[in-house]
Amino acid sequence: MNLAKLPNERKLTLCRKYYMAGFAFLPFMWAINAIWFLNEAFWAPTYPEQKHIRRYVIISAVGALMWLVGLISWVVVFQHNRSAWGATADYMSFIIPKGVP
Repeated sequence: MNLAKLPNERKLTLCRKYYMAGFAFLPFMWAINAIWFLNEAFWAPTYPEQKHIRRYVIISAVGALMWLVGLISWVVVFQHNRSAWGATADYMSFIIPKGVP
């Protein structure tokens, strides 16, 4: 879809829908929203709905970044401590590596 062909009200509605979808534990929707509407929020000629789109883009980018940092932190902690956690970590794993930890 080409955003340049949409009326400004429709852009705002679409941006808001992607923003709200991110609250359903779908952080990739926030990332898509931030990337897709980045140009409309900051570099397009000024129009009345742009202020709201800019707010949604900034919050979506921050939310997606927080999810990414949290996910990477969890992976690092889990991989570092998996063998020390014993059976508890095995229950959380899909693939249990063989051999001595």
